[in-house]
Amino acid sequence: MDYNFSSDLMAIREILGLSQSELAEIIDVEQVTISRSELGKTTPSAKLLESVYAYAFQKKIRINKLKEMLWRDELATHQKLLFHGAKSEIHGAIDLTRGRKNNDFGQGFYAGESYEQALSFVSGFVQSSVYFLNFDVSNLKCRKYAVDQEWMMTIAYYRGSLDAYRDHPTIQKLIEKSRACDYIIAPIADNRMFQIINAFINGELTDEQCKHCLAATNLGMQYILTSEQAVAKTRLIERCYISANERAYFKKLRSDETKLGDDKVKLARKQYRGQGLYIDEILV
Repeated sequence: MDYNFSSDLMAIREILGLSQSELAEIIDVEQVTISRSELGKTTPSAKLLESVYAYAFQKKIRINKLKEMLWRDELATHQKLLFHGAKSEIHGAIDLTRGRKNNDFGQGFYAGESYEQALSFVSGFVQSSVYFLNFDVSNLKCRKYAVDQEWMMTIAYYRGSLDAYRDHPTIQKLIEKSRACDYIIAPIADNRMFQIINAFINGELTDEQCKHCLAATNLGMQYILTSEQAVAKTRLIERCYISANERAYFKKLRSDETKLGDDKVKLARKQYRGQGLYIDEILV
C-alpha cells in the first residue's frame, strides 16, 4: 500500500495557506513537482516525502492525527479503527502466520487503539510507518483481558516462561480460553513489563505486587486477530509516512514515559509487598 501523498500534500498546503509555488520554494523543489504530485502523476521520491512531512510536523501540523480523527468520523457502530506500527511495510494481505509464536498471545496480527500508541513502538526504526485498519467486529467472538492474574499467566505461557507448568490444568484452561475467540483485547505488555511478569514467575513477586507494578506501566490496549474470520473483516485503509522529526519526538516521549513508569513500579513493589500469592501457591 502506497502513502496517500497527493491528498496529504494538498491538505498540508491548505492548512498552511500556501500556494504551490510558495511551498515549492520552502522545501527547495520546482513548482511543477508539487503540481504533478498533487495530481498523482508522479511517484514522490524519498527526499520529497521527507521534506513535505518533516516541514508539516515542524509547523505543528499533525497530519496523521488529523486523518485518524476523520477516519473515526466515518466508522459505523460495529467498526473499530485500529493501528499497526510496522518497522517497514506490510507486504500483501494480513497473514496470521507471520507473527512470532512468542508474542503476548502467540501468533496473530497485533494492532493498537491509537496512532500515537502504534508509532511509539516503531519510532526507533528509520523505515517505519503506521497503518490504519477498519475492523468490523460484528458476529465475531471476543475475549477481553484486564491487568490481573489470568492475563499475567497467559502472557507468561506464550512468552515461554511457564514451561515448567505447561501441563498444569490451570495453565491448560487459560490457553484454551485464549484461543476460543476470533480476536483478543488486552493490555499491552512490552519487554519491560515482561521482566516484571518474569519476576512473578520466578517467585520474586506476588501476583498482587506484579499486578500493581504492571498497572503502573500502562501502555494501553491491543487488539490481536487470532482467526481467519477476523482477518476477513479487517481492511487496510491508510498507510502513514513518519518523518524523522516525528519519530524523534515520539521516541523521546516514550523514553520519558518509561522513566515515569519505572519510578511507579518501584513504589508499587514496596506498597504491595507481602500481599497476594506467589506462583507456587497458585499452581499447587
